[in-house]
Amino acid sequence: MAQSEQPQIYLVSPPEIELSRFPDTLARLLDAQEVACLRLALSSHDEDTLCRAADAVREVTIARDVALVIERHILLVERLGLDGVHLTDGVRSVRKARKALGDEAIVGTYCAASRHDGMTAGEMGADYVSFGPVGDTPLGDGTTAGREIFEWWSEMIEVPVVAEGALDPGLVASLAPVTDFFAIGDEIWLADDPVAALSALLAPLQGG
Repeated sequence: MAQSEQPQIYLVSPPEIELSRFPDTLARLLDAQEVACLRLALSSHDEDTLCRAADAVREVTIARDVALVIERHILLVERLGLDGVHLTDGVRSVRKARKALGDEAIVGTYCAASRHDGMTAGEMGADYVSFGPVGDTPLGDGTTAGREIFEWWSEMIEVPVVAEGALDPGLVASLAPVTDFFAIGDEIWLADDPVAALSALLAPLQGG
């Protein structure tokens, strides 16, 4: 996941997917919009469920040269032939993941709104740091990662940064100059037409 002038798109799967339908929907999304990475972020802790989902999704992403990472499950990365792992516990597992997966794997981590955790994760070898939620949401404790954290990060830190959580077109427009990636999940999967929802969300990046 390399930096570019325009923020890249990083899709986050729904917590549950229907294997008979989701790969086709994903394929349409990836064909309609350039995407750098997909995070398999399933709520299930059943190994068979995770493996079957990863196999189905990997066929779609490999064909389109899109990186595929899995949320939390470090030990499944190599077994399933994935590109890396997305951690959800700030700095706690970064060093362990890097040691287990080696230098070539993608290791990213979610640091909520903590600059300190983000910097520490970068020093430990994280390939990217994610901050959020950037928009207002009733979930969590109400803390949001404001634009100022992204402004500061883009000026001070070289590790790529991801903005995620309750995005809308206004936030996309505001954060585009100061983030490297937008991680997009529920914003589109809850819509009747995820492809149209993604296009509408990203309209500010296309001058819309």
